[in-house]
Amino acid sequence: MQNCRMRVWLLCALLGLAGPCSAAYFYAQFGDVKYAPGFAHFDYVNPRAPKGGEITLVPPTRLSSFDKYNPFTLKGLAAPGLPDLMFDTLLTGDMDEPTTAYGLLADDVTVAPDGLSAVFTIDPRARFSNGDPVLASDVKYSFDKLTGPEASPQYQSYFGEIAKATVEGRYRVRFDFRRANRELPLIVGSLPVFSPKWGGGKPLDQIVTDPPIASGPYKIGHVDFGRDITYERDPHYWAKDLNVRRGLFNFDHVTYKLYQDNTAQLEAFKAGEFDYIQSFIAREWARAYTGRPFDSGRVVKREFKNGNPGDFQGFLLNTRRAKFRDWRVRKAIGLAMDFEWLNRQLFFGAYTRVRGYFPASDFEAKGLPGADELALLDPLRAGLSSRLFTQPVPQPPVTSPDPKSGNTLRDHLREAQALLHEAGWTYRDGALRNAAGEPFTIEFLDNSGSMGRIVTPYAHNLARLGIRATYRVVDFAILQKRMNVFDFDVISNRVPGSTAPGTELLDRFGSKAAATDGSSNFCGVRDPAVDALLKEVTSARTRPELIASLRALDRVLRFGYYMVPHWYSSVFRVAYRAGRFERPNVVPRYYQPDGWVTTVWWASPANLAGAP
Repeated sequence: MQNCRMRVWLLCALLGLAGPCSAAYFYAQFGDVKYAPGFAHFDYVNPRAPKGGEITLVPPTRLSSFDKYNPFTLKGLAAPGLPDLMFDTLLTGDMDEPTTAYGLLADDVTVAPDGLSAVFTIDPRARFSNGDPVLASDVKYSFDKLTGPEASPQYQSYFGEIAKATVEGRYRVRFDFRRANRELPLIVGSLPVFSPKWGGGKPLDQIVTDPPIASGPYKIGHVDFGRDITYERDPHYWAKDLNVRRGLFNFDHVTYKLYQDNTAQLEAFKAGEFDYIQSFIAREWARAYTGRPFDSGRVVKREFKNGNPGDFQGFLLNTRRAKFRDWRVRKAIGLAMDFEWLNRQLFFGAYTRVRGYFPASDFEAKGLPGADELALLDPLRAGLSSRLFTQPVPQPPVTSPDPKSGNTLRDHLREAQALLHEAGWTYRDGALRNAAGEPFTIEFLDNSGSMGRIVTPYAHNLARLGIRATYRVVDFAILQKRMNVFDFDVISNRVPGSTAPGTELLDRFGSKAAATDGSSNFCGVRDPAVDALLKEVTSARTRPELIASLRALDRVLRFGYYMVPHWYSSVFRVAYRAGRFERPNVVPRYYQPDGWVTTVWWASPANLAGAP
């Protein structure tokens, strides 16, 4: 019988399907399955990790407050950690495979031969935190709520190609797809499931401070509302003995502390107010992560390597504003940034320049389009600039100190000036002005203040073009509200690199998302060619097809000059209190450090004993 199951598993893996095969404990978009039936645990965990102890950390994304326990609605700021610690999903991925997921709430998934539907069978053992069983009707309820008008619009976009959910039995739910798309079973598998009893019958957008009734490993514990939140491990967590959960979620208490600014946060860390922090600023890492706590060994300072693609980060230009609608203007603004100077003077040479939207990955466009890209781009030729076919993909300018190189900052500014003139902007009366006489101004909007040292020299370069740039720091809640309605000129944004970008790109670059409040299309990209390529991305049947479609998408976006590329690091810089934690020797290939720490690490004996 075991040999039969293994043959079925191998067949499923080769086909890249979870169904109609019977051994449907996984779904692999492209057939790359690492773990065989009955596997004991993921390779990068310690299955015998002791449970207990605590960890206190800060959110990886700057957050100075929170006002709700509901992460699924547009209004307000949810407490950090909520989705990952409290809400189980139908399937769960691992940190070694980019396009494979294994059963969690669902212990069986069957994909129809035509790829237009998938049936998930719920594990009868699954329970919500209140003890109620997780039923197919609860899955449908969660899907309907998240794709309805009460949820943040990003969920409608993310689940947009899923037509409906149908209950076929107490534990069976079928999802019908609008078209065949091999990623959709993974998209459905990522559905967070919650109880209809959450909120006592209130509409989803009126559930604010009601503690979630979900099925994850933690519940909400002590809260200093708006400042700190502690999650308590549920000793009755239904999935604690599943192979996909063995060795994970080991801390009894996970606490997030919130601080108003970077300086206060770092000083609090040095004083021992919390245990773990990730540094995103090279200067701070070099100069501020020093002193007695580090010299004495009380704090460990480490750089962890990873196999992740590079993070995307850049200044995003809001093309909904008339002054940014011409690509020549956007390119000119980018030419004014001198990354090489910044890297020498401010970053200690720690960063590599972001070149496109998928840096340091197989998906990054290079040179002229190859045959696989041309097969996708040729049908779109009428709507694309001829430059895209005759010129290499745009690269950010490299500034040389050699005055004879032709690549000095002055050379770049001279090119920018010509582009602005072509676009109808001329320097007169002390400023760069359009035909109506309006001066060109740019407001850089930020919430942490960390970008100030970047914007200052950048603004100086822009001033040489006649552009007046200002830098405004606001509270995160205000920034989020303005981002939700696209009320800004320029913002800085970071997106962690993905090993398999897909449906989430519809919300980031799709024309429909550009007009949807709360979407991630901050640049306001509205391009039929981009929409067509997004369809190719989400329809890819093999990894080579995914690579070709993403390279073509990257190429078109880069010729649009929607952003001024920033930089990325090939390592994670983290610091943590010594002697309080242990971790497996095996480091996963793809991970984000905060999630790795809270799920895989465990408390040391001293921590378990309650030592300070």
